[in-house]
Amino acid sequence: MARSIWSGALNFGLVTVPVELYSATQDHTIHFRQFQRGTSDRIRYRRVNERTGEEVPYDEIVKGYDLGGDEYVIIEPEELDEIAPGRSRTIDIDAFVDLEEIDPIFFQKTYWLAPAKEEFGRAYSLLIEAMAKTNRAGLARFVMRGKEYIAAVRAGDGVLVLNTLLFPEDIREPRKEISKLPEVGQAREKEVDMAVSLIESMAEDWQPDEYRDTYTERVMQLIEDKRAGRTVTPAEEPREATKVVDLFEALSRSVEGRKRGAEKPGKPRERAGEAEREKPRRGRASDKKAEGGAPKSKGAAGPDLSDLTKSELDRMARDLDVKGRSKMNRAELEKAVRAASRRQERRRAS
Repeated sequence: MARSIWSGALNFGLVTVPVELYSATQDHTIHFRQFQRGTSDRIRYRRVNERTGEEVPYDEIVKGYDLGGDEYVIIEPEELDEIAPGRSRTIDIDAFVDLEEIDPIFFQKTYWLAPAKEEFGRAYSLLIEAMAKTNRAGLARFVMRGKEYIAAVRAGDGVLVLNTLLFPEDIREPRKEISKLPEVGQAREKEVDMAVSLIESMAEDWQPDEYRDTYTERVMQLIEDKRAGRTVTPAEEPREATKVVDLFEALSRSVEGRKRGAEKPGKPRERAGEAEREKPRRGRASDKKAEGGAPKSKGAAGPDLSDLTKSELDRMARDLDVKGRSKMNRAELEKAVRAASRRQERRRAS
């Protein structure tokens, strides 16, 4: 079970809900130790005086702010402690804003807020439902581990989500930092229209389970291969960027390729699944039996579910309020949608 990293109260208006804060994300990066090649000797780091080369005890180290020209302002740790914000026990919501108004560049780290005790569940649920209906996020300030944060509190899937936000001074201005940005409006109108068509033809629902950290998987495979004494297979070279001579022609060909049902790049699992479904589709008779011996039809019974993509099934599952659909594979989605559709038909008939 996860352990809370902060506890206090969430306040808005006169409503107070005691809550606990939990990390919603974790670092799954593979970490390595350092060794001297050819030995089993670990490499260690020490804090040393660059002039004398001698190691310095931690309690003798102070901080220095660089003014430039080898000039520093020396700050004692106690001086920083004296001006640090007091320990906060509240998350005070000052205002509510539309969630879409917050540019994603401001989002820093994600946490979950949970009621401190079961008895606070009613007020907690009230906040989730109210914020979900208004699609607004509460802006608040709070202190954690001696640092002050600005945060956005929003409704998640059955849980309140707290995102710490960057301050405006943390965000760089792209046109001040990058000299190669083109002026707005260089693309021709017909190119924009064709690009919009391509984007719309590639539009799908967000399915995070379809994206994996393939690099970490390859690193783990490398570790297992070396451990077992197997030959290490180098990864394939990335393909070179396409040389675009005529931008409009490239866009047109892309759109046509999508219309013809061209394979979708980056989704081999879905391509394979659709290819397998295509094989029996050629010989399918109009009176083919559905599950349980009932004939399939495209009339009142709706489309043949085996003809639909995973994204189409997911949209149907969402409309039918199928629970747990985000964790289902295509076959499970088809089964769940079929069952939910039958339940819905029975309710209409009764």
